[in-house]
Amino acid sequence: MSGFMVVATFKPNTDMSEVMAVVEAEKAMVKVLQDAGRIGEIFLAVPKGKVFIEAHGDSDESAEAAVKELPMSAWWDLEVYPLSGKA
Repeated sequence: MSGFMVVATFKPNTDMSEVMAVVEAEKAMVKVLQDAGRIGEIFLAVPKGKVFIEAHGDSDESAEAAVKELPMSAWWDLEVYPLSGKA
């Protein structure tokens, strides 16, 4: 498996009250995916409307598929970047 950074940007005009309504479901799915080794750390940049998700997979598509299992992905535009290591 390879590592990827998935940058999730909230779509324009997202109703954040709808997003907040799925927080508990999001936390539960994060744990499931982390336990399965499909995602790692998640970093929030709330003022910029971004979420950075470490994902693991065999391809960009498999990393993106893992992130799309998160309930909040319904409100995100995704960009997937292969990682080449840590600095």
